[in-house]
Amino acid sequence: MKRILSYNVNGIRSAIGKGLLDFLKEENPDIVCFQETKAQPGQMREEEFEAAGYHCNSFSAVKKGYSGVAIFTKVKPDQVIFGMQNEKYDIEGRVIRVDFGDVSIINAYFPSGTTGDIRQAVKMGFLSDFHEYLNDLRTTREKLIISGDYNICRLWIDIHNPAQQQNTSGFLPEEREWFAKFVEDGYVDTLREIHQEKHQYSWWSYRANSRENNKGWRIDYHIVTDNLKDKILDARILSYAVHSDHCPVLLDIDI
Repeated sequence: MKRILSYNVNGIRSAIGKGLLDFLKEENPDIVCFQETKAQPGQMREEEFEAAGYHCNSFSAVKKGYSGVAIFTKVKPDQVIFGMQNEKYDIEGRVIRVDFGDVSIINAYFPSGTTGDIRQAVKMGFLSDFHEYLNDLRTTREKLIISGDYNICRLWIDIHNPAQQQNTSGFLPEEREWFAKFVEDGYVDTLREIHQEKHQYSWWSYRANSRENNKGWRIDYHIVTDNLKDKILDARILSYAVHSDHCPVLLDIDI
């Protein structure tokens, strides 16, 4: 079994200051996928993660203090691939991949469209290009685990007030349509294989006591190719972790 944790830390240095390392020592995941590290290699206190038993690989944005992804693993990967070989996304540090045997784990930080039409257009382009990238990858790497911050609520039960949010980036009809087609193309939402109940959120606004009132969004996922569906052992949201405006999402899988 492998325990995989995905966590948008909204600045890894800030999260470390809030006890992230102690949290990881307690949960002891085999693989940690961080999004929005907002740091360059060498700025993430890698030596402390290495002391805790992790091999550290990161892919940062060219722009300092922005975006960035990292995968820390207890076992050294067979291969690490930085980016998706598409410069307009790779300069923002959005995708990193590690291979273990015949399984590839991809950590992705999808663009947000909340700042306006220009970034929403970038986001929609990324959705199309990322889907194509994955399907191309599946021709040689059939078993994929795609973890990360998708910046989209997939279902109506994944957001606290769906009827009022349909004109909001992250819950737009075209974003949910993309997600529906993505899942139909042979991908499995691991949490919803295990848990169907409402109020399962992974992000809360800092405004209006949203977290205390659990007025949140589920935008962080572990998605797997359907050939790994029967390997899913557990999937949970660890809402008690408070190092970020997100919380970690967990996947236990028999690989």
